[in-house]
Amino acid sequence: MKKLENPVRMATIGAAHGVRGEVRVKTFTGDPLALGDYGPLQDETGRTYTVAALRPAKTVLVVRFREITSREAAEGATGTALYVDRSALPDELEEDEFYHADLIGLAVRDETGGEIGRIAAMQDFGGGDIVEIALAGGRTAMVPFTLAAIPEISIAGGFVRIDTAAAGLGADEDGEGGEGE
Repeated sequence: MKKLENPVRMATIGAAHGVRGEVRVKTFTGDPLALGDYGPLQDETGRTYTVAALRPAKTVLVVRFREITSREAAEGATGTALYVDRSALPDELEEDEFYHADLIGLAVRDETGGEIGRIAAMQDFGGGDIVEIALAGGRTAMVPFTLAAIPEISIAGGFVRIDTAAAGLGADEDGEGGEGE
């Protein structure tokens, strides 16, 4: 199968689960149990992964992929990121819903409208989504993806507006910049 033109990350394969090739999977979908509804998934090399069965298990899914049939193959797939093409996803989203892939590269503006950087990545280390902002001078800042820290998102306008105080980027008591400034 050819590589995806506009890949959107849907999940990451974690550790092997059992001896028959099942794996733990962390999903990035609105409904984790819908992972198989998008059709075959692909890794970065173009290899296909087809969901044969899945079930919830605490904070992850346990998934059996047709292409992974042994514990050894499951162990070899650990850490594999899985994608679908953007065209496989619904275009119509609720007003406050966004695909992470659509946020990457957007300009980041402060309260005055001044551009302070660009969204470099979206992270989730277990405590909720974090926006990684590439600032001037090659520095980065991590900002919680919350309404308080990021009160405005304009995909069409190509920017997000942040509240520097709520984002932890405001000046400290000495007038020096906070994290990332």
